[in-house]
Amino acid sequence: MFWPPRLRALLRSLFRRRDAESDLDTEVQSYFETLVDREVQNGAPLEEARRLTRVKFEAPERVKEKVREARTGAGVASVARDVKYAVRQLSRNPGFTMVVIITFALGVGATTAIFSVVNGVILKPLSYPDSERLIEVKLSLPDATNPNWGLSRADYFIFREQNRTFQDIGLYTLGTNSAGDSVNVSGLGQPEHVPAQSITASVLSILGVTPLFGRSFTQADNETSSANTVMLTYGYWRNKFGGDRSVLGKTLDVDGTPRVIIGVLPRQFSFLDKTKLAMLLPMKLSRAETQLGDYDLGAIARLKPGASLEQANADIARMIPIIFRTFPAPPGAAVQDFENLRLIPNIHPLKQEVVGNIAKTLWVLMGGIGLVLLIACANVANLLLLRTDGRQQELAIRSALGASRGRIAAGLFSESLILGVVGGFLGLGLAYGAVQILIAKEPVGLPRIHEIGIDGKIVVFTLLVSLATSFLFGCVPVFKYAGSGIAIRLREGGRSLSEGRDRHRSRGVLVIVQVALALVLLIGSGLMMRTFYALTKVSPGFSAPSEVQTFRVYIPDSQIKDPVQVGQIEEAISNKLQELPGVSSVGISADLPMDGGANLEGVFVRDRVYTSSETPLCRYEYVSPRFLKTLGTPLVAGRDFTWSDLYSKVPVAMVSEQFAREHWGGRPLSALGKQIRGGPKDEWHEIVGVVENVHQDGVDKEALASVYLPILTVSFGGDYASRDAAFVIRSSRAGSEGLMNEIRQAVQSVNPNLPSADMHTLEYYYSQSMARTSFTFVMLALAGGMALLLGVVGLYGVIAYSVSRRTHELGIRMALGAQKRDVLELVLVQGMTLTLIGMGIGIGAAFALTHLLSSLLYGVKPTDPLTFGAVSFILACAALLACYFPAKRAAKVDPIVALRYE
Repeated sequence: MFWPPRLRALLRSLFRRRDAESDLDTEVQSYFETLVDREVQNGAPLEEARRLTRVKFEAPERVKEKVREARTGAGVASVARDVKYAVRQLSRNPGFTMVVIITFALGVGATTAIFSVVNGVILKPLSYPDSERLIEVKLSLPDATNPNWGLSRADYFIFREQNRTFQDIGLYTLGTNSAGDSVNVSGLGQPEHVPAQSITASVLSILGVTPLFGRSFTQADNETSSANTVMLTYGYWRNKFGGDRSVLGKTLDVDGTPRVIIGVLPRQFSFLDKTKLAMLLPMKLSRAETQLGDYDLGAIARLKPGASLEQANADIARMIPIIFRTFPAPPGAAVQDFENLRLIPNIHPLKQEVVGNIAKTLWVLMGGIGLVLLIACANVANLLLLRTDGRQQELAIRSALGASRGRIAAGLFSESLILGVVGGFLGLGLAYGAVQILIAKEPVGLPRIHEIGIDGKIVVFTLLVSLATSFLFGCVPVFKYAGSGIAIRLREGGRSLSEGRDRHRSRGVLVIVQVALALVLLIGSGLMMRTFYALTKVSPGFSAPSEVQTFRVYIPDSQIKDPVQVGQIEEAISNKLQELPGVSSVGISADLPMDGGANLEGVFVRDRVYTSSETPLCRYEYVSPRFLKTLGTPLVAGRDFTWSDLYSKVPVAMVSEQFAREHWGGRPLSALGKQIRGGPKDEWHEIVGVVENVHQDGVDKEALASVYLPILTVSFGGDYASRDAAFVIRSSRAGSEGLMNEIRQAVQSVNPNLPSADMHTLEYYYSQSMARTSFTFVMLALAGGMALLLGVVGLYGVIAYSVSRRTHELGIRMALGAQKRDVLELVLVQGMTLTLIGMGIGIGAAFALTHLLSSLLYGVKPTDPLTFGAVSFILACAALLACYFPAKRAAKVDPIVALRYE
């Protein structure tokens, strides 16, 4: 093809007489007729040629308008015209426009949703004034399996009185569950068991919390001789008292003790991440009665201005020896025993305590969703390339008529910007819906769930992402089609020419990028799937958890002081439960498997010599007869406890296989008859049974050595009874409303003042232990599925378009003797070549990136060859399928028809 003389004359006319509108009309009309003549020469009827010319190159009036735009140059009016023209162009192709917007919205929506989670959980400061100065104060054992120890009351008094880096420090009870303490409330109708939190008066002032009305706790409320008081949370006050402000001064029966309501907390108050608290109680402390030990309290402090964590750690280390010189050891122990623990400070920001170790998981998910956004951008860029490729003669005409490279680029960028902004707003709506679903589901293990939301920061983030990505995918067609050589497209763009290699290269690169990114995501989700599968194959130490019903009953010492009587009531409840229909076994324990309630304590074996630096630790569980049988935990050797053991206070114990392995080389029978105790002055307990290991902290963690003691026993220098008793019932009716109602009635028949609480099947706790793994797996699987879909769609679009542009070439090949199989193979090789290149790059990237998942994996390596191979095979099959349908269509090309119309 050559430049027509009429076009050269038109260009000369434009530069000679830029303001001659009549000449412009004449020349434009003349050139339009030239284009019609060329269509007629290619075999089209006259009317069809005029229709095609108007559709493809637009009416002469629009060509004239383009010339005016080219003359006008930049400016507000020019930008407005570009936007108006872009809207008109996009509205003429609604199918294309909707596909691009939806594709982009999915990527932006997923990215915005996960960023809102990252922002709410990690980035957003805690909702307390100057929260960056709030710290959690703990202690650690240097070489212990569990490095986080709470504070004792002795620690609190010395730290509060002699510190140099804190404005103040306060204590709170760690509690037996995620809600804090659990208390029985009566006098408001049916007795109920509600979550509560005991604190010292300084905690609220440290957090900067003032009551909605009434007053806060004072130091007087913490004195053992002071009146019993209580503060209500906003939600409990609204639910139980209907928002009545005259509640102040009224009495509430808590654990059998009357307490005066002195204040109501503000609506937005949450203590750490405990959003379901019903009330706060003042912690009673007596400095004169304080002894060493009992490291079971949490502590919050506020740093002085200018003080650092390093200075605070050094300050705590300085005060630890002072504690041992100030307070006495409890009966049966010596000060030296506590000094031998070699406690060290463990101070970290309070937000770290609230968030835990979820941060790495969320950043991994953020990275995975970010890859989905990049794949969506590559897909959109490919679609824009395909569309712009069909408009190249139009762009060449605009360039030839005087439009500068900047004007053409501005027009193309206007289209991508409009697509990006509209897709961004739609993505924001999708993100809002996804976040609301997430909040409603309340996934276990995700902290600060109620602080996640779509706020101004998220809207700005979405806008920036939309603008940045629209610029990113808009650059591809701009760089390719807004260059100085655009007019050359007029010579390349005849109807009878096949697609040039340079046109295919850009789209091929984008497909390779999509395949590589999709493979990385799919491998990540595959590794998490392998992890989830491996966890399901780990024996948790119990069987059929869905058939085990659990609940708790708390017996406060204000109601029953005698530990023996506590045990008798719990046995009576157990006997009542045993009589219920469908119940095969009942047991009682202080803690349930995987509920996070048990702690590590010291243990000593008789006839062993321990150095002063040794700190042998194990997990203590206090259980009733038949508890382990009810769980389905096998007895490996020896016998179970009996109720006679409990009431006679026979010093007996059972141990886990792991305990036997650590102390006697893994021979269960060797453990029977051996004696152990918790401290140098405690009574020796004879081991009467060895049981299978129970993964108390979740199946993704090793089963620790465990010692089982009777729930009524002599332990740590005195009688012990588990007052916060967890009952387990094995029944085929577990989880049914009927069984839970019968349980409540059975408990009430023994003592009408004892409410039942925390009714869950054991399956609930088992699922909680794998909640983070399953959450990560589901999120990465969704991201991988989206990536696979977008990648396959992108590959299909490129191959299909390539086939449509090569119809003439394929017709010639078949006319010269090529068989359908040859054409099919030609197209498949083109698509699979792109796929294999992308997979090669993706495998290399996955080897480099999957180590970021190592802390989330279990039973599988980050470079697991089975996962890499299986995922690569699946992606290759999907790509082959995406290439097959365009290839099959290409093989059906009729050479006569192709040559006639080409």
